[in-house]
Amino acid sequence: MDKYIKKAEILIEALPYIQGLSGKTIVIKYGGNAMINNELKTSVMDDITLLKFIGTNPIIVHGGGPEINKTLKVMNIPTQFVNGLRVTDEATMTVVQSVLVGTVNKEIVSMINKTGGKAVGLCGIDAKLIECEPEKAQVNGESVDLGYVGKITNINAKVLETLAKDGYIPVVAPIGVGVDGHSYNINADTVAGELAATLKAEKLILLTDVPGIQSSSDHDDVIPFLSIEQTKEMINNGVITGGMIPKVLGCIKAAEAGVNRTHIIDGRIPHSLLLEIFTNKGIGSMIFKDRTLYHKNEKVYMAQ
Repeated sequence: MDKYIKKAEILIEALPYIQGLSGKTIVIKYGGNAMINNELKTSVMDDITLLKFIGTNPIIVHGGGPEINKTLKVMNIPTQFVNGLRVTDEATMTVVQSVLVGTVNKEIVSMINKTGGKAVGLCGIDAKLIECEPEKAQVNGESVDLGYVGKITNINAKVLETLAKDGYIPVVAPIGVGVDGHSYNINADTVAGELAATLKAEKLILLTDVPGIQSSSDHDDVIPFLSIEQTKEMINNGVITGGMIPKVLGCIKAAEAGVNRTHIIDGRIPHSLLLEIFTNKGIGSMIFKDRTLYHKNEKVYMAQ
């Protein structure tokens, strides 16, 4: 009997969060080990479907780095990253689009549909969902050409809003389209942040392969709450580096645009989405704009 009482207590703990998030949009970036491990794949798909059935509107943006790397290796195409962004020539772009749109996206859609959800696969080319221009990186004060890496110029979110309203779960591959009609590779964390900002989402959640934002590279401690100012300072001081930079910048973009809660959480933990959204303690790190909304060492984000 005790175990059933415990289950009931868990449901009651989740109740205020369910009430507060009803009808709200949650943008989820799905990537990392959660895309490779079969148990974690199932866990994430179950979480997403549950979120839809209890009245939220999850919108999924996915990565696919490991799958892209594997295909590039087989084809003997070298891989290079600058500031966490993949340098993308014509050959690499062909692989990236094929893997993300043709393989990874379809697998996610199929898995969500198997759990009882109604997923629809998209990329930024569809209905000009994500318009972009060539991105340039700055390295030691000099501009570096990244090839077909896109910088988002416009999000046409109407198609996502329509699908969500009609009961569907949009699954977005991070491919954009330029004014010349060419496809561009865009970091999935960046796409998630831009979508959350445009949609005025209630939450942005990034699934990663780390517990959260750490105070230094030499420590495993996770910082549970950070303001935008604190986060920018950690980038400038070199505490946040490499592939974590696009993730953090995506959160900052969303938070500055009015998204109340942006999260970087450990996708290696089964049901990490539910643990963050529906438990008092939560997991990972939260980046926020208005510190007055939160209390130290306490998760306070029920309906405000």
